[in-house]
Amino acid sequence: MADDSKNDSRTVIGSYVAVGDSFTEGVGDPGPDGAFVGWADRFAVLLADRRPEGDFRYTNLAVRGKLLDQIMADQLPRAVELAPDLVSFCAGGNDIIRPGTDPDEVAERFERAIAALTAAAGTVMVTTGFDTRGVPVLKHLRGKIATYNGHVRAIADRYGCPVLDLWSLKSVQDRRAWDADRLHLSPEGHTRVALRAGQVLGLEVPADPEQPWPPLPPRGTLEIRRDDVHWAREYLVPWIGRRLRGESSGDHVRAKGALSPDDIKVRIASVA
Repeated sequence: MADDSKNDSRTVIGSYVAVGDSFTEGVGDPGPDGAFVGWADRFAVLLADRRPEGDFRYTNLAVRGKLLDQIMADQLPRAVELAPDLVSFCAGGNDIIRPGTDPDEVAERFERAIAALTAAAGTVMVTTGFDTRGVPVLKHLRGKIATYNGHVRAIADRYGCPVLDLWSLKSVQDRRAWDADRLHLSPEGHTRVALRAGQVLGLEVPADPEQPWPPLPPRGTLEIRRDDVHWAREYLVPWIGRRLRGESSGDHVRAKGALSPDDIKVRIASVA
């Protein structure tokens, strides 16, 4: 696999475009105005801090709920047009969790996207899926996700792409890394992914993404059951309903577009 940590040229990245779905949009990490921040925005700040002030361009094209083909149709052309120094590409997860999808076939389409991006961008960082052992509604898909991840790593090897390996990021196995919906990361979870992305590109990051969490007090069976019932009512039932109606959480959402790292810093600080 391509060396994902020692290419010095990656530390002087002057432009970055984030492509993807809810994970890259930042769902679960709200700013003061309700709009999401997320790992990609936080990662952009890490990159911008290594450039002269004002000498960094960042665009987030990600929209929640999008399938791979939608991302390729809506976001890929813009990313290619911008021709940045770096693209992060995380896509296919919403396809994989749909019943009946074939991870081998999804990976074939994923590779076509990578071929287009690597022809236009300086570096394309790809992202694996999480280990879903602790996600009740997704843990039965763990093998399918692992198969897809294997394809992603092989594609990265063929095209020389660094890999942001979320499966191996043990700190996000803690429930505090996840939002109340148990499907998206919490602000701290997004922060740890941003730190790991920095490590993948050889940056000196301000904290260890695998730093141990403080111990939690034990929870009783009744408390766990009460939390599970609340989660099912507030999040699982609406999620299933959208699936049955063929609706997407991103049907009426627009991408964040070009963002100022300084503005991102202000938004992060205001909710810290």
